Amino acid sequence: MKKKKNKSIFLEVFGDTPKLRVLDFLIENHFFDYPMTEIARESNVSYNSIKVFFKEWIREGILIKTRKVGKSEYFKLNIKNIFISNLIKLDWILTKKTLAPELTEQLVSPIHT
Repeated sequence: MKKKKNKSIFLEVFGDTPKLRVLDFLIENHFFDYPMTEIARESNVSYNSIKVFFKEWIREGILIKTRKVGKSEYFKLNIKNIFISNLIKLDWILTKKTLAPELTEQLVSPIHT
């Protein structure tokens, strides 16, 4: 497996685990669909590790099956899932905060409970 040169901001903040690496790859590429083998390769996670949680993510609505090409099934993040849409927004906030710290005040407003 290829080694990623730099950790993403997402992984730096939340940690570097197989699940988070897969989420990080899929968030960065949420407009596209991929077969499991390519998700494994691009996220630097073994295929067997992905198989452990992949079906659960489909059941939970985190991933959706988009198509089948030959024997390969393609999947992508379910951006209609509120958790996933908020995770994508959070990733953007972290990225903007790191690239333009002076905008942090505008990006993150306090949560009132």
